Amino acid sequence: MNLLEVNKLKVNFGSFAAVKDASFFVEEGKISSIVGESGSGKSVSCLSLLKLLNGADVKGKALFKEKDLIKMGEKDLEKIRGAKISFIFQEPMTSLNPLQTIGKQIKEVLLIHNICEKKDAKAETDKLLKLVHIDKNRYKSYPHQLSGGQRQRVMIAMAIACNPDLLIADEPTTALDVSIQREILDLLKELQVKIGLS
Repeated sequence: MNLLEVNKLKVNFGSFAAVKDASFFVEEGKISSIVGESGSGKSVSCLSLLKLLNGADVKGKALFKEKDLIKMGEKDLEKIRGAKISFIFQEPMTSLNPLQTIGKQIKEVLLIHNICEKKDAKAETDKLLKLVHIDKNRYKSYPHQLSGGQRQRVMIAMAIACNPDLLIADEPTTALDVSIQREILDLLKELQVKIGLS
């Protein structure tokens, strides 16, 4: 069964067509990949599904659990973003807040989405850190104190905090060396099995 089904997706920025008639699907519990050269519209396609692109005109169909994301209003999309569909963005250093500890940032995701009560948030954050193979003693570390691979693991912990149905990883190994790239891909496969992600 398809969890996400995208048909004839078009994304325009004014007169510029960034994506033309893209169609793809993601089966429930499976891993799918979109492959293309740099600038071909892979990131734009995924970000457009949840209206995360300013000034984009998006057309087509994007059925998630049989509801069309493109026709959905902002209020309904807010319930899906981060909770049901989560993103791992390309560059963790620009996605993480450099002024906050990683523990605080993960905890914030849990509290915003009402995953747990405030008193339990630290313990839940520790569980997430363990799940992505980061020592819980790193809770008070700032992003600049972590390696690129560790920062990406923090981004993954934040992305899975709400136990989403669909996790979109936008080139999660960009700017990482080859051995760390392998570790991140292995971690994503491990989490897919453990949590049942698509």
